[in-house]
Amino acid sequence: MKHKKELFGLLLFSGCALISYRILLSKHPVEIVAVHQESHYSDVLVNNFPYTDKGKIDWWLKNKGMLKEKYDIPDPDSEGNYTISFWDFGDGYVETDGYDRLCFNDMKPPLNCINKNSLMFVMNGKNTGLSFWVDGGIYRVNENGKRMRTNYD
Repeated sequence: MKHKKELFGLLLFSGCALISYRILLSKHPVEIVAVHQESHYSDVLVNNFPYTDKGKIDWWLKNKGMLKEKYDIPDPDSEGNYTISFWDFGDGYVETDGYDRLCFNDMKPPLNCINKNSLMFVMNGKNTGLSFWVDGGIYRVNENGKRMRTNYD
């Protein structure tokens, strides 16, 4: 019986710590460090991005007007197609490793790359409509504005 009480206390403490940590994370605003754009593709480097799929999509919906006004993204082509990639800025700009880092042509080397840690892709296509690619799958927005989740194929 004593061990059950200790286990319950440990689980309760761990749960409270996890909830407190999540609340603390949610209180930090998203920081947009930089935006790199090439044609109709935009890379947005961020810190403190929401953790959950819902949080990420809700952040986009709440801030898409600000992104358009401040950074002129998205920049759709003549048919309305665009892609916006959100990346964790993490360790900041680093040198290329010649292999698996994302490097930006609009910056001079050597510190013009980031470690690839994608957070969300927002895509709009003439035939596919608006979709969000996040950890939990792909969320497509139908004509009624409802989000429909599909798994990656």
